[in-house]
Amino acid sequence: MIQLSGVVKRFGNIVAVDGVSLFVKPGEVVGFLGPNGAGKTTTMRMITGYLVPDAGRVEVGGIDVVRYPEAAKRKIGYLPEDNPLYEEMTPYEYLEYGAQMRYIFGEEFRKRIKDVVEKTGIGDVIARPIGELSKGYRQRVGLAHALIHDPDVLILDEPTSGLDPSQIVSIRELIKELSREKTVILSTHIMQEAQHLSDKIVIINKGKIVAEGAPDELEKLARGEMIVHVITKEEKFKDILLKNGFNIIESRKVDNEYEFVVTSQSKEDIREKIFQLARKNKVVLLEMWKERISLEEVFLKLTKEESV
Repeated sequence: MIQLSGVVKRFGNIVAVDGVSLFVKPGEVVGFLGPNGAGKTTTMRMITGYLVPDAGRVEVGGIDVVRYPEAAKRKIGYLPEDNPLYEEMTPYEYLEYGAQMRYIFGEEFRKRIKDVVEKTGIGDVIARPIGELSKGYRQRVGLAHALIHDPDVLILDEPTSGLDPSQIVSIRELIKELSREKTVILSTHIMQEAQHLSDKIVIINKGKIVAEGAPDELEKLARGEMIVHVITKEEKFKDILLKNGFNIIESRKVDNEYEFVVTSQSKEDIREKIFQLARKNKVVLLEMWKERISLEEVFLKLTKEESV
């Protein structure tokens, strides 16, 4: 659905985006993460056609965004970070204006506005001036505007920025609902938001993609090993694990139970092997779980390593 190939963007002597290549499948939700100034917004603006790359190629739905900008933009709904709105207009007037710019009139417009008003939940404020609306409702109006032409792709740049906790939850639920029928690229500084909403995470730093994959895949990349906690009543299991090539980085005894923290450089899930060893040696496992690291830790580790 979205294909970037060796995309470069410069502003004077500053290389904002440096050879970015990315493929987003139809129906996929991609969380786009990076420090301030990493190149996220610039990349998203090139996808929308707002900025033209200095090198490389951007395609949306197989259409070259630079060569055929109008055709590509018909497939894209864009909610920029600052969400520019005409505050003197009502949401209805604003959506009508957006529809007219896309040559949507008459019965087609009536069908589209009914659909987006229902999806975004702005029916109660449709006739109020936008300047009187809360930030949460303004974001919903911005999303409705991005959806008015029924695009295949949604580009959302910091859609929950500046919202209070209840508004954040509401907008996240709306994005989750929209993602069932749209391809979405979502830029955010909130790691839990990216993890909750995204099928794939892309981390960009200094204009380059430093990692991409599902949240679990990035955890493995950042950690480089799996850590598993094992609890049993049998101390001998420690020697069994060591003899079979596992590393014990920590062990402790609490009451009559032993906890072993086990690692392996293997890329495979080691829990099944540990279970099989226990069964073979007639050791009862009371508990076993995989230690996880947060997406924040993954992000900091990967961006820090890239900066060194």
